Amino acid sequence: MVQSSDGVSDLLFAAGRPPLVEQHGTLCEFPIDTPSGVLDIAFIDELADHLIAGDQRLANDLDRTGSCDCGYAVEDVARFRINIFRQRGRKAIVMRKLQTDIPTLEALGLPPVFKDMVTEKNGIIFVTGATGSGKTTTLAALLNELNRTQQIHIVTLEDPIEFVHPHQQALFNQRELGKDFSDYPSGLRAALRQAPKAILVGEIRDRETMEIALTASETGHVVFSTLHTISAGQTIKRILGMYDTSEEPLLRQRLAETLRFVVSQRLVGKIGGGRLLMTEIMGSSLRTREAILYGEGENRTFQEIIEAGSTLGWTTFDQSLLHAFKQELITDETALRYSAHKNKMRRDIEMIKKLRNQIIHEEPSGLQMAAKPEPLADAPDEFIESAVPVRQT
Repeated sequence: MVQSSDGVSDLLFAAGRPPLVEQHGTLCEFPIDTPSGVLDIAFIDELADHLIAGDQRLANDLDRTGSCDCGYAVEDVARFRINIFRQRGRKAIVMRKLQTDIPTLEALGLPPVFKDMVTEKNGIIFVTGATGSGKTTTLAALLNELNRTQQIHIVTLEDPIEFVHPHQQALFNQRELGKDFSDYPSGLRAALRQAPKAILVGEIRDRETMEIALTASETGHVVFSTLHTISAGQTIKRILGMYDTSEEPLLRQRLAETLRFVVSQRLVGKIGGGRLLMTEIMGSSLRTREAILYGEGENRTFQEIIEAGSTLGWTTFDQSLLHAFKQELITDETALRYSAHKNKMRRDIEMIKKLRNQIIHEEPSGLQMAAKPEPLADAPDEFIESAVPVRQT
C-alpha cells in the first residue's frame, strides 16, 4: 500500500470496505485478496491486536476512551503513527506514514521569518492546524535548525516519536508518551528539571499542560507546541477557553508576555496535482500584545494586525492564497474556497485576471517608425534641393 504511490500519506482500515490509501488528500481503494473483496471485523481486530502488541496501557486507553495512539515500523519500508478507534462498536485503524528524512526549513520552502523563530530564547511558539496539515513536519524543521546551529539541550515530549533527530550541535533527547513518561503534565514537569533550553510538547490537550508550558516559557525556556486550531485568533480563544472566566485577566497578561509566534497551516490542492502549504503567521508586537490583553475590537483584529505586519514577514491565509494564485500554483476556486474574506478575495482575483488579460491581449498601437527616404535619383537637381529645407540666416 505504501509503495503504490509517491503521494501516500495515510492507510485506512474499516470493516465493510477495502483498505484505503490517501494520496494527496484523496482516498483510493486498494484491492485485497478476499472472497468479498472487503475487510471484515475479524481482520480489523487481528490487525489492531498486532499493532497494540500486548501493551496494557494502549489496551486500557482503547477500552476507556475509545481510541489509542501508538507507533509501528515496517523495516526498510516506513514508520507509522497509528490511531486505533471504535466506531459503531467496531474497531477501525488509521496509519499515518511518517517521513524518514528530517526536513529542513529550506526544503519545505518556509518563509525567512521561520529563522527568526529559532533565535527566540524564551516564550512559547504554536504551530496550529487540522490533523494532517503538516504541523509535526514544520516543528521538526524548526528543531532541526536549532539542533544544527545552537549548542543547547533540547527535550521533546511526543506521542509517538515521529522524526528521530541525531545529536548535532545540540544535545537532543526525545521522550515518548507511554514508554518514557505517563502523561504530558508529569512529563513536562520532569522536563523542567532536565536543564533544557528548548522543549517540544507534542500537543497541549488540557489546562494543566498549558499551565506548565506557560510557566516553562516564563522561566527561560522556549516552548514549541501544537493546537488543533485554524487561525491565530482561534488559537487565543482556545487557550482562554481552557481557564475559568475569573482567571482570564491574569491569563491574558501572561499570554501577552510569553507568546512569540502563532503559525497556522492548511494544505490546499495544487494545479497539476499534489498539495501546497498555506500559512498564517503572527508574531509578537505592541499591537499583538494589546489585542491579547484587551481582546479584539474595532481596528484591533488579529487579521488587521497580521496584514499590517507584512514587512516583518507575517502573512494571513488570504495573502498566502492570493500570492499562490498570482504564481499560478492554485486555481481561483481553491483560493475562494479557503479564504476567510470571500468578497475581498473575489475582487482581488478579478483584478489579477484583468491584469493578466491586459498583458496577454495587448495589441500593437499602430505607430511605426518612419523609414529613411530613398534618394531621388531620377529627380531634377532643383527638385532635390527644394525638398530639403534651408534655414535662412
